[in-house]
Amino acid sequence: MTSRGIINTERPYCSEWLEADLQKLFRFFPIFKLNTIGYSFLGKPIYEVKIGEGSRKIHFNGSFHANEWITSLILMKWLEDLLKSIQSGVNETITNPTQILQEWTISIVPMVNPDGVDLVTIGPPPNNWSTICKSINLGSDDFSQWKANIRGVDLNNQFPAKWEIEQERKIPKSPAPRDFPGYTQLSEPEARAMLDLTVTNEFDRVLAFHSQGEEFYWGYENYHPEESAYLAQIFEKVSGYKGIEYIDSHAGYRDWFIQAFQKPGFTIECGFGENPLPLEQFDKIYEDVKKIILASLMY
Repeated sequence: MTSRGIINTERPYCSEWLEADLQKLFRFFPIFKLNTIGYSFLGKPIYEVKIGEGSRKIHFNGSFHANEWITSLILMKWLEDLLKSIQSGVNETITNPTQILQEWTISIVPMVNPDGVDLVTIGPPPNNWSTICKSINLGSDDFSQWKANIRGVDLNNQFPAKWEIEQERKIPKSPAPRDFPGYTQLSEPEARAMLDLTVTNEFDRVLAFHSQGEEFYWGYENYHPEESAYLAQIFEKVSGYKGIEYIDSHAGYRDWFIQAFQKPGFTIECGFGENPLPLEQFDKIYEDVKKIILASLMY
């Protein structure tokens, strides 16, 4: 445990640190369920934290994109703050935690893309995938701009919400560090795990955390309910982030969720700058984003 808590927000994150942090949190606060919802292409577990007993169900996720790993740290830090507030009754981040957990069941997948995150923060795995990744990366050993999973598929372009449009118009027609939607929709185990989790739980709201831009997207093809606009106004007010109703994009997790369930879904673009965002920005990003998270549970 660091002086700032269990979650060390001063080092690049990876799947090993995530697993260790989840185990530490469970030892100190054994009041949540830790589930494995699937496995990455390289066999790494995709973890879900579930806490609360409410009838309303909300889901948060991070690191769909490999070089946006700071979103995993944001969610883990918030989880730690939530657990501390439950233990103490209140802290500066979360008030009335007991009431929140009586009303809501909270699902968190902190790291959707563990293989990709590890590629960015640690480097390629010590096997033939090292050669494959370098080839996909056009011969470069610099994987800092890699967004895809280990197979070069953009996991946030994998979902059945006009996926065919993205397949047709995306410039990468084969595995690439970013933007390749795959040869078929839901071809990747990480995307299938997220779809299965969502279908099984039928969440009332989802917030997918990405970086960067200090903005969020909340509409899709007129499938979103009026509640989405109401929540978007609140998110703008509490965080200063700009809410955008429509963007010219399909096949994302949020797009599919809104289309499939006609419930509020948001893509939150945390921070501002070039990915991967520097950890020096973490405190400011967290201060802004935690207000959105709390608002999503209060309204």
